[in-house]
Amino acid sequence: MAKFQSLSFTNSTLTRGKDEVYAIVFDFQPEDPENIYTALAVLSGRAVPGVVLTRKLTKLPRSRCWFVGYSKEEAVDKAYKFNNTWETDLRVGFHDCRDYTNGLVEHLTGEKLVLEHLRRINGGQS
Repeated sequence: MAKFQSLSFTNSTLTRGKDEVYAIVFDFQPEDPENIYTALAVLSGRAVPGVVLTRKLTKLPRSRCWFVGYSKEEAVDKAYKFNNTWETDLRVGFHDCRDYTNGLVEHLTGEKLVLEHLRRINGGQS
């Protein structure tokens, strides 16, 4: 069976292998999101150490998941290369999961500011 690469966000890439279909989910979040000091730093507008996470899902999420386009190249490899160059200091509103999602989608598909587009077509709900 041929490989099929498409993108569906909540930050995920759907890949079909020989006998399995799964989604690889990429996310950017604080390194220690449950730490009170991380929360205080985020609330005060300071940067905190961030981390890019990768998970494999056997089913696509039923909500908050949109098709955003195709990658002309091997999407998963290209996403990992993007992740290796992503600056991991996280600052909410300036360099956070929304910027990560927009950057990754643009890197994979060429589509710019995808979250703003989704917010417009979904009546402010993305």
